[in-house]
This record gives sequence, C-alpha cells and structure tokens, in this order.
Amino acid sequence: MKHILLKAAAVAMLALGVTSCSDELDISSIDPKSSPSYDMMQLLAKQYATLGVTGQIGPSGDPDLSEDEGEKGFYRTVFNLEDMPSDECLWAWQNDEDVPAITNLAWTANSTRARWAYMRMAYDITLYNQFLTEESGNAGPQLSAEVRFLRALHYYYFLDLFHKAPFKLRFDISTKPTEKANVDLYNWLDRELTNIEDTLANIGSFDNSENFGRADQGAAFALHAQLALNSEVYTDGKINDYKKAKDYCDRIINSGKYALSTNTVNGFTGYEQLFMGDNDVNQQAMNEIIFPIRQDGDKTEEYAGSTFLIASTCISGMPYRNTNNYWSCYLAREDLVKKFFANSEEMPQATERQADDYKGHTEAQCIAYDDSLGISTKDVQKKAGDDRALLYMGVGGGFRTINPGQTIHNFNQGASIVKWTNLRSDLSGRHSDTFDDTDIPLFRLGVIYLTRAEAEWRLGDNAAAIADINVLRDRAHASRITNISAQLLIDEWCRETFFEGRRRSDLVRFGLFTGSGYLWDFKGGKPGGTSVDSRYKVYPIPAIDLTSNPNMTQNPGY
Repeated sequence: MKHILLKAAAVAMLALGVTSCSDELDISSIDPKSSPSYDMMQLLAKQYATLGVTGQIGPSGDPDLSEDEGEKGFYRTVFNLEDMPSDECLWAWQNDEDVPAITNLAWTANSTRARWAYMRMAYDITLYNQFLTEESGNAGPQLSAEVRFLRALHYYYFLDLFHKAPFKLRFDISTKPTEKANVDLYNWLDRELTNIEDTLANIGSFDNSENFGRADQGAAFALHAQLALNSEVYTDGKINDYKKAKDYCDRIINSGKYALSTNTVNGFTGYEQLFMGDNDVNQQAMNEIIFPIRQDGDKTEEYAGSTFLIASTCISGMPYRNTNNYWSCYLAREDLVKKFFANSEEMPQATERQADDYKGHTEAQCIAYDDSLGISTKDVQKKAGDDRALLYMGVGGGFRTINPGQTIHNFNQGASIVKWTNLRSDLSGRHSDTFDDTDIPLFRLGVIYLTRAEAEWRLGDNAAAIADINVLRDRAHASRITNISAQLLIDEWCRETFFEGRRRSDLVRFGLFTGSGYLWDFKGGKPGGTSVDSRYKVYPIPAIDLTSNPNMTQNPGY
C-alpha cells in the first residue's frame, strides 16, 4: 500500500474520548459512521499509522494522548523501556522525568515511562478493536487479519513488559477489560497468530515499495518465532516452545522470499543500509526487512520514531548524520563498546587536543581530519573486525570519553551510536532538515537467523546454531566462530541488534537482567553496577489503571 503514509482516516475513539486521524498529519476528522467519503484503505492506513505517529497535526498538536506527545509514541515508549535500563546505552540528561529510575533499574509503581507505554498500547488496541468490531464486514478477511496482527503485536509487548494485559477483543464502552496474564496471554497469542496466518497475504507479498509496511505471513511468522523463543520467560517455565521458534524461523528462511543485505553501496555496508533513510526504496535493504514501521520526513513528522533514534544520538558537528536536529541524549555504555573491543581503550578515538583543534570547521573538514587520524567510524569497524561496530569517537561534536565515571551529565561521556542515520545509500537528498525518512525494521531476516540459532542451541543442536551465527558474522566481515556458549550468544545478540529496542528482553531470557550475575555501570544505581531485585524483570501496572479498572492487579513487588 504505497499510500500507507499518505492517507489515513479518523476513527472516533469513544472509549477514550478522543478522535485520531492522520493524512500527512493535517487532515480533518472523518467519522466513518456519518460520512460516506472515507476509503477502506485510508482507514486501514490509520491502523498502521499508530506505530509511527502520535497525533493529528504533526510533531506536537492534537495528540492521541495527553502530556508530552513526542514521548508517547508506540516505538519510543517501548524502546525506552527495553534499551534505557540495559547495558547498551545511557540517556545523558538524568534530570528528565523518570530517567534515573529507568537507568538504574529502580523504578516504582508510579513509573511515568511505564505508564506512557501502557497507555499507548491500550489506546492502539482500542483503535484496532473498533476497526474489527465495526468495519470487518467491509474490510474483508485479509485486511481484518492485518489489524488482528497489529493487535497481537501490542498484546505481545504487554506480555513482554508487564507479563499481563488489560484484555478485550471488542469495542464497546460498557465493559472494562479483563486481566489476562502469563500462560493465558501467551496461549491466546499463540492461537491468534496461528489463526490469522493463513488469512494474511502470502509470505513476502509486501516486500516491495507498493505495499511495503503491511503485515503478511512473514510478519506473523516472525512475531510467532519471537514469542516462542521467550516462552519459558512469559509462562514462568510452564511452556517450552523452542522447537516452534525454530520451525517458524525455518518457514521464513526456507521461503526464499527474503535475503540478507550484504552488498556495499557507495561505501555503505549491507548492514548499514538497513538503518538508512532510503531503506524503503533500497531493494536489498527491503529484501531483509520483514516488517517495518514506516517513516517519512515529510509525511510523518514525529518525535517518537526514527527521528527520535537519530536525533537522540547526535550532536551538532558530528558528520554523516544528514539532519539538523541534534538532541544529544543517548550515548553508548562502555559495556556496548566492549562487545566489539576486549579493551575499550583499543577503540579508535580522538584526543582532547585533536577535538579542540577541529572546533569551528566544516563537516567535510571534520571527515577529512577523522580520516587522516584513523578515528572515523570506518576505522572503528576495521579495528573491531565487525561491520556492526557503528560507533564514533572522532573529533566531530567535541571530545568524548569512554566511561562517564561516577555521574552522568553529558552527552560526550561515552562513544556516540551512529547505527541509525538519515543518510541515503543512493546519495540523494533528504526530505526534511528536522524529521527523518528512515523506516524502523521491527522484524528483519538477520534477527530471524539469530532467533533460530538460539532455538537450535537450546534444543542441543550446537552445530546448526554455529552455522546460523556464522551467516551473520560473514555478512559483518567478522571472524567465524567454532564454539558456542550462553555468553557468546547473548553478546552476539548485542552486536547484531544493539539499539533496536530489545536488549532488556534478551537479558531477561538469559537470566542476566536482574541479580548480580552480570553487572554494568549504573545497574542498581552504582557506577560499577550492583545486584537488583528480580521484580524488575517486569514493569508495574500504572496506578491510574488499577484505580479505574478493578479487574487489573499489580505485579509482585510493587
């Protein structure tokens, strides 16, 4: 659906008392019950738009949800709960709301950021339920199955983050959602994804620019594989579905409908191209992406999608960003650097004097100076022996240190993450100086290979797991492995998927997120890390929902 970014109809959100619409984020509201002018594909586009936009006007104005609109988009809320408390990244501005608590794994039942994610997902599910209750007859089975996939995706994140959900499958204002948790929610998701898979378009049907961004069987298989891989966590050890995870990965890989992005174009590696501004028209990037969240600098002006990912990781003066929007927020933890360098000091980096010498120069001069000193990102990749080491310690944006020390207060207290960029592999221009074009690959083939590798390892097939990991390491031009362990697997997950909004979930699955088995800076609020209580494996149910809905109960420890 090439117009998925261009057209969306409004839907009356009676349960929440708001109206939501999107058409380049500035169209007037259309009530499907009173107006004959809306188009079903426009209405479908609205269902998808909730993944990438936050309101009716643009980055701020007439929002779906109150308070800070930019903070309350679907991807941004989920990303922050998954990556901010992990060993991958730090938010520089620790005075921002709830940031210290999330950074230190010390949140309470009153966590603002947990509430934002909970509200966003509940809102979106209400939207999907309205479509399925009122429009399924007009939409037909396939389009309805796509919306059911989106609903299942949100219930999946409820299960992952909260281990329960306010559960409801119809749109009405007379009944409150019931609580569905752990095994029950897992089993429902397992059944729902199975039930819709044959109704969705065939696997790989939407791997093209005309319909890129819609959910086909590949998206359902990918979500099902991810669900099954986490089965023991989500069901408190009652279900082991690793064989199912492998089987769904097999169906994706063996279909021949997807391929890893491997070829270097204009100096950009195949891996880099997955996270660039033209990944919705670059065919080899599209061939790896199974299901993206669509973004466009003109048509989806937002602070909660790829604009957030790019702007939060750069500061004025950094090269190769292709944006004038610099937030200077997220920086790499030393523990991320160590996934590529046994000794973090081995990472190519500018000295303080070199950074001072550069101040006031142009981007071209910065690039030339970095290259002359051997401290560019390309030099980092070469020294790491891994194309995935997309980190920067050059002169652009000022002098950086590897470790923040005792306190966090500055963007340059760590390496810069340059994985996401608004650059285009074809070297064409950007759509906007402020908002970014880069689609977010929510599911991609590289992750499917790693999912299968872990499932194979857990099933005792080490040889198959090693082979799948080496497929990814070959693409990254990294040395091949010959042995496998839990430590290698969890580290490989980080190398392949860092800053993609999943690290907490992976650490929980390996038993490393809480406790003292693995420490990183500021885990538990200490510079060197300390043990944290097991209750932090899940987030608390917001007090506002407990008050308004007596069917919901609080998670243990909160």
